[in-house]
Amino acid sequence: MDMTGKEMVMNRKELALQKVEKIKAGYSAFAESQEVTDMIRKELDKQNIDVYEDKTDLGSWFIPTNKKE
Repeated sequence: MDMTGKEMVMNRKELALQKVEKIKAGYSAFAESQEVTDMIRKELDKQNIDVYEDKTDLGSWFIPTNKKE
């Protein structure tokens, strides 16, 4: 429990989808766990969204690419 007395349960799928929405809005997103990273990659591929992925020892940064059409 946190200090408010409410339990904090993070749904990994929802977390991944929120990060994809950030990327679509033009912001970078960071994922620490391999599970969330894999979900983000899958969703980005599904939505055909191009990103640069910077893999580090701590996790992966997903950086939106600017495509000019």
